[in-house]
Amino acid sequence: MFFSNRTAAGRQLAGELVRLGLVEPVILGLPRGGVPVASEIARVLGAPLDVIVVRKLGVPFQPEVAFGAIGEGGVRLISGATVRAAGLGERDCARVEGAEREELQRRLTRYRQGREQIALTGRTVVVVDDGIATGSTASVACEVARERGAEQVILAVPVAAPRALEQLRREADEVVCLSVPRHFSAVGQWYEDFSQVGDEEVAALLAEAARARPPAPAPASGRVPPQTGEVVVDAGGTALPGLLTVPEDAEGVVVFAHGSGSSRLSPRNRHVAEVLNRAGLATLLFDLLTPAEARDRAKVFDVPLLALRLTQATGWIRARLALRICYFGASTGAAAALMAAAEPRSDIAAIVSRGGRPDLAVSRLAAVRAPTLLIVGGADDQVLDLNREAAAHLRCEHQIGVVPGASHLFEESGALDAVADAALDWFVRHLPHLGVVPHGSDEHRET
Repeated sequence: MFFSNRTAAGRQLAGELVRLGLVEPVILGLPRGGVPVASEIARVLGAPLDVIVVRKLGVPFQPEVAFGAIGEGGVRLISGATVRAAGLGERDCARVEGAEREELQRRLTRYRQGREQIALTGRTVVVVDDGIATGSTASVACEVARERGAEQVILAVPVAAPRALEQLRREADEVVCLSVPRHFSAVGQWYEDFSQVGDEEVAALLAEAARARPPAPAPASGRVPPQTGEVVVDAGGTALPGLLTVPEDAEGVVVFAHGSGSSRLSPRNRHVAEVLNRAGLATLLFDLLTPAEARDRAKVFDVPLLALRLTQATGWIRARLALRICYFGASTGAAAALMAAAEPRSDIAAIVSRGGRPDLAVSRLAAVRAPTLLIVGGADDQVLDLNREAAAHLRCEHQIGVVPGASHLFEESGALDAVADAALDWFVRHLPHLGVVPHGSDEHRET
């Protein structure tokens, strides 16, 4: 099968994808040649269009051999076996990665022109190229899409080499390919017009697709519009999936800092968030670590890293919601919340810790200015002692709330409800327009 050009190929591919009955897919084109194909698919399906930029990391003395790849949002895939076989040291790898990271960022800046990346968390993603010879770039793109939270990854190409396609069928959830010629030498041989695609064309197609999207409804005067759904938090260039809920006329937003490898899907934190939402407070639950980082136990307990991510997420939400910000931290996430709030310009309205480890931030506790409530289970003796010791270092208004008979995870009947009620009361007391307790008090109580 021959294609007159990339647009025609995209139109034919779109016809096949329509038959799959995809629900609100995101179309991602591989620059440069895949973007014109993806653009036509997005137009036919009425779906958002974006790019997925990946850069292979080549062995310095043999660039065609990749020892890994990088993608947007800090995604990093390394083959340890290739690194060892090539005898590469840390400096060798870092030098290649640094150069490729610069090129990746250059392309993203040029292509998106200030627009944000489209969130992939929980979405069906269609990765599109104009053809596949070896499949290495498409393979990495599928992995990057998964790392960014895609629930289903579909690979769509007009033409592909048989061997490459066979491998890719094991990596994508589904592959849509119009032609798999037995004698395949190059992608361009299957197009009548295979003109080179430049960065300017890629940027123009993305801009055109962005203009075609329906605009978000404008908020009422002085009001924050209600919203609920998946978001992608940009934490210093690292894409972290999150859940944002903004009730109508919200008076504040509570950012959750999960601990000990937990995520935005934590049932305990989501229970607390629902109670806060019903009372009119917005909530942001997000993953402090990428999926790859969460598998590294050292990073799970790296409180300074968690605090940095929380600070970066705070900047992200502050740019989107004109609301005062509170923190709710659990376990190591509580230490991260206190450490982040100790920063000179943090301006956090209030903090609640659930079964937290404030002792892990002991060197920064004296600098915390936000009123802090430390909630601990009465049967969680060791953590209760650690909280009492840490509280002695706090100079802000603070209080220890003990839930009688509760264990560390507050699994007992009514224990988690007691946590949610206490947290809600603390936030309401200290948020502007709602609160009655002034900032700056050094009150200390234990209840």
